[in-house]
Amino acid sequence: MKMHSTPNAAGTGATRRRLLKLLAVPLIAGACMSAPAFAQDAYPSKPVKFVVNFPAGGPVDVLARLVASKVGTSLKQSVYVENISGAAGSVGASNVARADPDGYTVLFSIDTPFTMNPSLYPSLPFKLTDLKPVIMMGSSGSTIAVNPATGINSLKDLIARGKKEEINFSSAGVGSPGHLAISMLNDATGTHISHIPYRGNTPAVQALVGGQVQGGILATTGMLPYIKAGKIKALAVAAPKRSVVLPDVPTTAELGYRNVELQFFFVAMVPSKTPDAIAQKLQTEIAKVLAQKDIQDRLHNLDIVVDSMPGPEAADLLAQYRERYGKIIKATGMKIQ
Repeated sequence: MKMHSTPNAAGTGATRRRLLKLLAVPLIAGACMSAPAFAQDAYPSKPVKFVVNFPAGGPVDVLARLVASKVGTSLKQSVYVENISGAAGSVGASNVARADPDGYTVLFSIDTPFTMNPSLYPSLPFKLTDLKPVIMMGSSGSTIAVNPATGINSLKDLIARGKKEEINFSSAGVGSPGHLAISMLNDATGTHISHIPYRGNTPAVQALVGGQVQGGILATTGMLPYIKAGKIKALAVAAPKRSVVLPDVPTTAELGYRNVELQFFFVAMVPSKTPDAIAQKLQTEIAKVLAQKDIQDRLHNLDIVVDSMPGPEAADLLAQYRERYGKIIKATGMKIQ
């Protein structure tokens, strides 16, 4: 399965040039004509809330807090983060979709509530047209890992054991990238890996470290300290390219399982009726933050690759992945239980 590719490392010259170009690209052609000039000039006149639709401590939460601090300084206004999780990100997305379209409530999310959830759930608490992307900020990947006590030392070992007996794997929740990756792994290898969902990446990692589950397919970011400490054994990176922070861990494609690769994207969104001038200002401010070397370096160390694109392009990418994941979910028989 061919996935959208991103640079191997944040902070490359090409990425910086793209970010600088992004600062000058209007969100929508003629955006300055679609809303009164004063709307952008006066914004923001009160605190701005970034809603993260997953629990604190996960990759999108870390990204949102880094961006909030810098954007707040630039705008000379308070920018704070509120976590509203549930239903694989749909609860937080719904909260923002119902908010006043004035730019004071901004969603920070991964792509899956808009790419996977439409095929997983019979209905969503919001319409996809209720929100519009402001900016796509970058991407990250997941890693297949096990507790060292299992004695499993490679993906080959995992597959051999998983064909003989049931193995429990944690994920960041129903409808998370790890949930889909587990289903993809079972479908590609014939293993019997049971999905054990947790409320976010952090508790899923803690369950793996504590031995409540034998393995997991989780965001690399949250597992890094435990991998380095030897408390988790990384078997393979379930992403199109090797992780910049785990360069010695092979990808699933390198090990012969190209169909078990998955990356997720970070996107900022606002209610669809938000004036284009305000959405453009948010896009510009966030892009300015992502262009800063200290931010790129910090995100690089968290396995978050900065590769931004403006709202309309982000909307197209979401649509492409929504179609792709719909086909995968149907083919693997993945279900919400």
